[in-house]
Amino acid sequence: MSEVTSTRIERLTGLRTRLRSDQPTVGTWMQIPSPDVAELLASGGFDWVTIDLEHGAIARHQLPDLFRAIELHGAVPLARVALPDGSLCQQALDSGAVGVVIPRVESASQLTEIVAGCMWPPSGKRGVGFSRANLFGRMFEDYKTEAQQPLIVAQIESKNAVTSIASLLAVRGLDAVMIGPYDLSASLGVPGQVDHPDVRACVSEVLKACRKAGVPSGMHVVTPDPKRLEEEIAAGHRFLAYGVDAVFVSHTAQNPRGRR
Repeated sequence: MSEVTSTRIERLTGLRTRLRSDQPTVGTWMQIPSPDVAELLASGGFDWVTIDLEHGAIARHQLPDLFRAIELHGAVPLARVALPDGSLCQQALDSGAVGVVIPRVESASQLTEIVAGCMWPPSGKRGVGFSRANLFGRMFEDYKTEAQQPLIVAQIESKNAVTSIASLLAVRGLDAVMIGPYDLSASLGVPGQVDHPDVRACVSEVLKACRKAGVPSGMHVVTPDPKRLEEEIAAGHRFLAYGVDAVFVSHTAQNPRGRR
């Protein structure tokens, strides 16, 4: 069976299996609300594509078309919600996301509540109903399994989150954590300095805790750099975002001769 013709649950299971077996997965980030861009990214060989609802210019009603475009080429459609809020996770999942990336997570109690809001009962307390994710009821029975186990990734983006990392990693239902380098640098008083020694020390602390707990860690290589990607994989990260659609365009859409 080809990747493109596999089912959503098979793609989700395949991604989760790779993460649990300590294999790197590489996806990318999307902020431009265009199905054409989504299809281009998904056809680039990425394991997953995350729609950025925190900083991107993307509305909820645009999500189904973006997710459809991503799925055309076998990539797993994910959404980074705007806030650490279970209701926002439900909206993204109901729209067709296979999993969610949750920003600004700082405590185990907060994360536990959000995870519960991502899963249908009995695993959680997410509202059950017809939605685009189950083709408005046509695939309701098939969707029951996926709704019990969406992919859950918590972003580590502050000093408080780093301090709480051990308890965060113990939350049931968590598949991986992902370091947000820019917010983390701001939390440490060095905004934008993602290679500052204090930032790298926190990254190392998170990575060490993840290895001890057996939970995959992730990093966003925002500026496309194959060498940096390989360095982060060698360091031990297994859920890696590579680039952003807007950054890809920004880095190549330049007149090499400049204005004259």
